[in-house]
Amino acid sequence: MFTRSPPRRARWGCHNVFADRHLKRMEEIMRDVCADFETELKEFNGAANHVHVLVNFPPKAAVSKLVNSLKGVSSRRMRQEFPDLVQHYWRANKLWAGSYFAGSVGGAPISVLRQYIEQQNRPL
Repeated sequence: MFTRSPPRRARWGCHNVFADRHLKRMEEIMRDVCADFETELKEFNGAANHVHVLVNFPPKAAVSKLVNSLKGVSSRRMRQEFPDLVQHYWRANKLWAGSYFAGSVGGAPISVLRQYIEQQNRPL
């Protein structure tokens, strides 16, 4: 079920823009992107200003390319599907900040990581 490589967790920051309807659609988009990279989105959750994703992927997948695609595709599709988000853009037509955090979590049990992500405060 799992690849040899450890899953990684990422957090991307932005301004307070996301409601539950945005996060539900964003999860679908990110699952599609992960499938294109032959990776697996194990867990997803978010708050009003960031998202947490737990992705399991093989060593051949470059973290930077995956993150750039996750952010780029989700930004483009979210802007197309939710034009109301434009009022929250921090800077010209960008949903995400340029930075991200990705960490290897190979030693932690997957259940602990899922629990952490599930317990994040998701907006209603």
